[in-house]
Amino acid sequence: MTDEVDFDYNKDQNKETDAVQETINETMAHFLATADVDTVYGQPIRKGDTVIIPTAEVFSALGFGSSQGHMHRAESRGGKWSGGGGGGRTFSRPVAVIVASTEGVRVTPVFDTTKIILAGLTALGFMFTTLLRMRSNKHTGSED
Repeated sequence: MTDEVDFDYNKDQNKETDAVQETINETMAHFLATADVDTVYGQPIRKGDTVIIPTAEVFSALGFGSSQGHMHRAESRGGKWSGGGGGGRTFSRPVAVIVASTEGVRVTPVFDTTKIILAGLTALGFMFTTLLRMRSNKHTGSED
């Protein structure tokens, strides 16, 4: 005598889908919180008649994916499968300081030495690679 197990795939799949949706919603709420005005503009600092407000640039990147399908061999879940995943990153960096005093308001940019150096090295790398390709094309007589 064989015992049959009644397996409701749709019911199980709905539970998984709900769990995935909840995870996505929680992650999105976290990422949206990084775009809050308090993240971009820091707490004002008062010194006498002068107020200093730090400002930042915030960048968030986020990605999700999921898939489902059928297996060739009937395995668990009636031969059906599903899966998913995601990830993201948030970056921020200071960009300026707003100074408000009795003399007026001025915005002082923050000079990011690291960003300038990286941009310069990247440009030099591209220029060096281009020169090498041009030089090798002259010697071989070929064109791209």
